[in-house]
Amino acid sequence: MEVEERYKKNIGTITEAEQQSLKTKKVFVAGLGGLGGYICEMLARMGVGHIKAIDCDVFEESNLNRQILCTETCIGSSKAQEAQKRLKEINSTISLDIKKERLEETSARELIKDFDIVVDALDSIDTRLILASAAKDMNIKMVHGAICGWYGQVSVIFPEDNTLKRIYGDKKGKGKEESIGNPPFTPALVASLEVAEAVKILIGRESSLRNKILLIDTLLQDYEVVDI
Repeated sequence: MEVEERYKKNIGTITEAEQQSLKTKKVFVAGLGGLGGYICEMLARMGVGHIKAIDCDVFEESNLNRQILCTETCIGSSKAQEAQKRLKEINSTISLDIKKERLEETSARELIKDFDIVVDALDSIDTRLILASAAKDMNIKMVHGAICGWYGQVSVIFPEDNTLKRIYGDKKGKGKEESIGNPPFTPALVASLEVAEAVKILIGRESSLRNKILLIDTLLQDYEVVDI
C-alpha cells in the first residue's frame, strides 16, 4: 500500500513499511501541558494510529508562554477539550481518545491497558512514579521526560527497569520548575526528543537511552548521556 501524501516527508527517515506500521500503534500520553501538547501534535503528524491522552486541568494565562495548545481564546477551557479539537484538525484519519481525567494509582493500569507505549508529560514526581509502576505491571515501555528552566532530561524505560526510582529516589512533589520556571524552548525540545524515542520503539528500532538519561542544558548547549 502506497504511503499517503501527508506522510511522504517522513519517508527516508523511516521506511514506507515502518510508516504503515505506525497506523496500528497505540500511544498513551500522560499530561497535556508544556510537554504533552507538543508530544500529541507530533505523534498525530507522524501518523500514529491511536492516541490517548489525559489531563485534568484547564488553561490559565500563565500557560501562554510555553504550551502549544494554549491560546488567548481558550483560557479557562479544558486542556483535553482543546487537544481533541486541535489534533482532529491536524489528522482526522487517526483515532483519538482525549479525556479530562487525573492519573491516579487506582486507575492507571486500566487507563494504559493494551497500549504499545506510554509517554510521560507530567510535572509531578509522585504521578510519574505511579505511571512507571503501572507501565511495569502492564509490561509496557515508557518514555520519560522532564523540564525545568534551561534544563531537561529524557530516558527510555522498559518494564524490567527501575529507572525512575534511580533518578528520583525518595523525592516527591513538583520539580525545580516551581522556582526557576519554564520557557517555551525547553518543552519543545524535550518533547521532540521524547517523540523521537517513542517512534523508534514503535517501529522496532533500538533506543540508545535505555538505562541511561540524556541531560540537556540549553544555557550552555551541553548534552550528556549518563548511565543509570
